[in-house]
Amino acid sequence: MSNRQIMKHHHLKKTLTMPTSELQVLADSSSLLGECPLWHPEENALYWIDITGMAVRRFDPVCGDHQHWAVPSEPGCIAWCPGSRMLVAMRSGIVILDTKTGELVPLIDAPYDPSQNRFNDGRCDASGRLWVGTLSDDRSKQSGDLFCLERGAIRKIGKPVTVSNGLAFSPDNHTLYHADTTPHIIRAYDFDLTTGTLGDARIFKQFSTDRSGSYGGRPDGAAVDSEGAYWCAMYEGGKVLRLSPSGEVLREIALPVRCPTMIAFGGPDLRTLYITTVRHKRPEDELKRHPHSGCVLSLRVDIAGRTEHSYAP
Repeated sequence: MSNRQIMKHHHLKKTLTMPTSELQVLADSSSLLGECPLWHPEENALYWIDITGMAVRRFDPVCGDHQHWAVPSEPGCIAWCPGSRMLVAMRSGIVILDTKTGELVPLIDAPYDPSQNRFNDGRCDASGRLWVGTLSDDRSKQSGDLFCLERGAIRKIGKPVTVSNGLAFSPDNHTLYHADTTPHIIRAYDFDLTTGTLGDARIFKQFSTDRSGSYGGRPDGAAVDSEGAYWCAMYEGGKVLRLSPSGEVLREIALPVRCPTMIAFGGPDLRTLYITTVRHKRPEDELKRHPHSGCVLSLRVDIAGRTEHSYAP
């Protein structure tokens, strides 16, 4: 990123800590491994997935109704489509879910070996492409990759990772952010929206991998707000960070759970921050200390997010 691009973001609001007294827990929202919260702007409803529970879930904050749809393998991410359809990237491939009928229509098979890898975090760009990464099941092999689904055809972008996460785009569509959770790193790529290609990369943020002392966690799912700041869930760090386009920590939100997984902006004004969390395979003493693990948390913030783009079939 050029100095000019960094300088124009100096107006970003900076608050190093943020009180959590207004954090809310969505009733009946507990999942084994909650991930990929997604606000549907037309339905004014929140969707998310339970990876281990193999389900897509929906919450209507006005009436409080919950719905869920079972899927045949672990979902890694979702994206909304025009109408009542939802794109679901699963271990076994990508399907279209009709949320009115519950029908699942296959779109593509997994472009990798599903016995060792699966789809994980993903997000659509402003042209309607789905960018989705994969992860290695044993978390020690750099066998994950980045893929792009465009009009029903998928192509391998490469960019090998161990656990692909944190996909997000800058408001000007010139930057694609991509985290590799295992080595605690987030990269930023030059992005061409017209061609759907990536250029040079820079290290956006490298977090410490030292787990002794005050371990801060590792980067998981993320979202970019209307000012261009990158919000990141810090898995095992018990917090969400807001980072400037140059990687400076602008805000830290402490959470009543140890393992947040991803965040999304929602509500009619996009000023409600939704945070998914996990309880699957967490130590028993941790779950006793943090009984809301696995639930969806929400918090009102003073900076609006941005409407997520839909997939263009």
